[in-house]
Amino acid sequence: MSTPTPPAETITALARRYRLELDMSSTGTPEWTLVPGITEFTPKVDPTQQDVSTYDTDGWVEQAVTMLAWSIETSLAHRAHPTTGAFNAAQEALRRAAMSFGAKSYVRIRYYDRNGAADAQQGTALVTWEPDGGGPDEVDTIKVTFTGSGPLTEIANPAAGTIKPGGDA
Repeated sequence: MSTPTPPAETITALARRYRLELDMSSTGTPEWTLVPGITEFTPKVDPTQQDVSTYDTDGWVEQAVTMLAWSIETSLAHRAHPTTGAFNAAQEALRRAAMSFGAKSYVRIRYYDRNGAADAQQGTALVTWEPDGGGPDEVDTIKVTFTGSGPLTEIANPAAGTIKPGGDA
C-alpha cells in the first residue's frame, strides 16, 4: 500500500491578491484604471439549478445548471487627493454609474490575481454605491456591489509572469 504524495501547494493565498480595474474609456479602446482603497473583495458566481429528474433516476433527484449570475461585493476606503480634496476618479465614476439610468448605469470591470496566477475575469455590471456612514472617529468607507449583466469571461491575467514566492507582488 503506497501513501499518496503530498501536494506541492503549501502556501495559503491571501485575500488581498485581487486587483480591481475599471474601464474609464469613452472611445471604445479600454483604458483600465485601478479602483483603489479596497478593504474587502468577494466575487461570486451563483448557478440557477433546475430539477431534471425522470423516472430513470430511480427516485434520485437530478439537477442541471440553466443560468449563471455573477456579482462582486467589495468595500472601499473612500480616497481623496491630499491637497485638492477631490475624490478618486475611478471611485467617482462608480458613484456616478450607481446614480444613472440606461447605458450610463453600466461599467466594464476586470479583476485578477495581482501575483499573476491564472485567475482573471472581465464583465459588464450595474453598480450599487452605499456609504457605510459612521461616527466622528471612523473613516469614510463605501460598500460597492457589482451585479453582472451578461457573461463574466476569463481573460489572460495582465499580471501574468509576476508570481513571487510567498504570494505578494
